[in-house]
Amino acid sequence: MEGCIGIRFAAVIGAGQMGSGIAQTLAHSGIEVTLYDIDQSAVGRGMQRILESLQRLAAKGKLTDEQREQLLTRITCSTQLNDMQQAEIIIEAAPERMDTKKDILAALDRICSPQTILATNTSSLSVTELASATERPSLVIGMHFMNPVPIMPLVEIIRGLETSANTYERVRQLTIAIHKTPVEVLDFPGFVSNRILMPMINEAIFTVYEGVASKEAVDSVMKLGMSHPMGPITLADFIGLDTCLAIMETLYTGFGDSKYRPCPLLRQYVKAGRLGRKTGHGFYSYQ
Repeated sequence: MEGCIGIRFAAVIGAGQMGSGIAQTLAHSGIEVTLYDIDQSAVGRGMQRILESLQRLAAKGKLTDEQREQLLTRITCSTQLNDMQQAEIIIEAAPERMDTKKDILAALDRICSPQTILATNTSSLSVTELASATERPSLVIGMHFMNPVPIMPLVEIIRGLETSANTYERVRQLTIAIHKTPVEVLDFPGFVSNRILMPMINEAIFTVYEGVASKEAVDSVMKLGMSHPMGPITLADFIGLDTCLAIMETLYTGFGDSKYRPCPLLRQYVKAGRLGRKTGHGFYSYQ
């Protein structure tokens, strides 16, 4: 497969679940990718996720051994930001915190070529504010991939106040080239996906919190009655309860509307470290 015209080299910042999935998707489409994280163990875990994902695809007959090996040769691991210098686009997939993402984008802005596009995989934060940490706001854009990245076809593309038309078009073309469907949305808290999804999840948690029904009952109603493939409580565990809380906080702060107030039970679980699948325990146990 061939990558996007004009973009042959990319980098991904953050080797977590989203970052490793983005790196795999780019490499699968013929793009050379540098996968960065702050320490070697994090990079190692990211590569292990990619290997496990490829094994699942191979088991389903969707990937040959030769294709898998070719894909892996396109991914280079790094713990040095300076290794990002040659990338034509860098996709930041760090934790959903404004200060963290701003620091990363500011550092990349100093290191990279003046032509490098800086994309953020933020799921709810203002792309305009993130771009203000750089000297190239016209080259900063949001690329919100869905989880799991190799499977889910949607990418929300978010233009900040100063994102140029050329930057948007190049990113749109890249999204199509990696076999995803680009959807342009405005730079408002939560964009479209999480502005709709997270209040539903939050309301499901309120339903459990208020004793209306058990978590199993809530999930069953939404799966069997609304044809959702996964119940909202299970989905919250899958996403990560800390991520759900962070997005709800962004919506609550951004709109100043009480309908976005995070459920106290969600806050309590996050404080307890019960974050969902990634910690082995959220609303359900995954030990």
